[in-house]
Amino acid sequence: MKKNDRWANENAAAPPREQPPTTVSGVPIDALYTPESLPGFDPETDLGYPGQYPFARGVHASMYRSRLWTMRQFAGFGTGRQTHEPFKFLLGKGQTGLSTAFDLPTLMGLDSDDGRALGEVGRLGVAVDTLDDVRQLFDGINLADVSVSMTINAPAIIVMAFYLANAQDQGVDWKLLRGTIQNDILKEFHAQNEFVFPPEPHVRLVCDVIEFCAQHVPQWNAVSISGYHIREAGSTAVQELAFTLADGFHYIDICLARGLDIDSFAGRLSFFFNAHNDIFEEIAKYRAARVLWAEALRDKYGAKKESSWKLRCHAQTAGCSLQAKQPKVNLIRVASQALAPGLGGCQSLHTNSMDETLALPSEHAVTLALRTQQVLAYETGVTNTVDPLGGSYFVETLTRQMQQEARKYFGWIEERGGMIAALESGFFRREIADAAFAYQREVDAKRKLIIGVNAFVEAAEKPIDTLVVADQVEKELVTSLQKVKAARDNAACGLALAQIKQVAATKENLMPVLLGAARVRCTVGEIMNALADVFGRYEGAAKW
Repeated sequence: MKKNDRWANENAAAPPREQPPTTVSGVPIDALYTPESLPGFDPETDLGYPGQYPFARGVHASMYRSRLWTMRQFAGFGTGRQTHEPFKFLLGKGQTGLSTAFDLPTLMGLDSDDGRALGEVGRLGVAVDTLDDVRQLFDGINLADVSVSMTINAPAIIVMAFYLANAQDQGVDWKLLRGTIQNDILKEFHAQNEFVFPPEPHVRLVCDVIEFCAQHVPQWNAVSISGYHIREAGSTAVQELAFTLADGFHYIDICLARGLDIDSFAGRLSFFFNAHNDIFEEIAKYRAARVLWAEALRDKYGAKKESSWKLRCHAQTAGCSLQAKQPKVNLIRVASQALAPGLGGCQSLHTNSMDETLALPSEHAVTLALRTQQVLAYETGVTNTVDPLGGSYFVETLTRQMQQEARKYFGWIEERGGMIAALESGFFRREIADAAFAYQREVDAKRKLIIGVNAFVEAAEKPIDTLVVADQVEKELVTSLQKVKAARDNAACGLALAQIKQVAATKENLMPVLLGAARVRCTVGEIMNALADVFGRYEGAAKW
């Protein structure tokens, strides 16, 4: 297409905006995108078709025309019994998958009666100390019928053992279980800080779960490689993309090193991405991720199965974008953010509630968040055709730029000696911190406007009702745990913990002995302490 001189002249004569437009991540945006923006672009090879390599247009041929994304709202607080109620509530409202939030002590591998857990037990998620808590959590829910997500990392292998033991007690064949355990420890070192052991033994635990699930729980996603928290810490979209895929490649490398066949597990590696404010940047990120993953799995790792090449992802709207000021405006933010994974081809989606920056979501707020997904799916037309933005000059240019910039990061990681060396040198944290600083500088200077914060501010606001978790919950959990400890066979627990230490000191898979420890009611904290006796505890954050 020849350059349109009339448009160029009229555009040049128009008064410019005060600030040149950029994406949320600061990438400059041209006034118009044309075929000249995509030199050498071949629709057959660079774009292709949905369900076919390189999967830019989606991992399934018919995408949402055949099956909608899973609607999976995050829920959890207090005891397993208390979290069971919002699970039932959300399923009754039309949610199609469960997503479990754990409290901070559980995420850090601490028991509810640990002095370091005081004041945090059951506050921001459900407390899980023993197998009995998991039993309460899923009581009356047929685990063969519902997909379950569990967002936990440092003690993920322990919670997975509890989940499998409970499913077996229910009489559910592990081969029927569907769901995901996050189990992504590398992003904790990059961004979220919920780690306990040094990186290498922590990665070993991740790969133990991958190996065990590949052999015994074939429909389960053994890891959800998570860019979400990297983005929440302040990264750019490209950094989220590159660091997340690099984490995935490292898990593959470790699994291959222990002798696993790539096609035995790669199809069960899943991803978790952010859905931030810039719709087109986010869409390009999902598309670029699928292409980069497919290229690496096919060409670098030699995977033969197409299922191994397909990057399947969950997305969640950006918690870091939610504001305490004018919180009802968060409904609008979330609705627009949800368009990106809907147009970009995610497999499941969580939409944040308007009050999440203030407290755990209320029933009213979480219902509106779920209704946001349902309106998107059933009323907007987003699901009517596969990849509606495929071929857009703008989207394809952004997608290509994302791929190019991500490949640069892969090279820089290799130059620093690979994932663990780059992590221990602080490379990822410095990159994220620099990006977060640059973004905040733009907000402070009002070059990026946040409604209710640095633009369209209201002097007086009426507060909204929020959920309050009573102090009594912590006392109840501590008392319950003490009763379990008093009633169990402590000699059997001691033997199980000794076996965990023995296996941890070898290269054997830890899952079988953890299943045994779950059944005799060893606690999360006791098992983590046993592993720490072998692995040590990591203090690396101090030098970053």
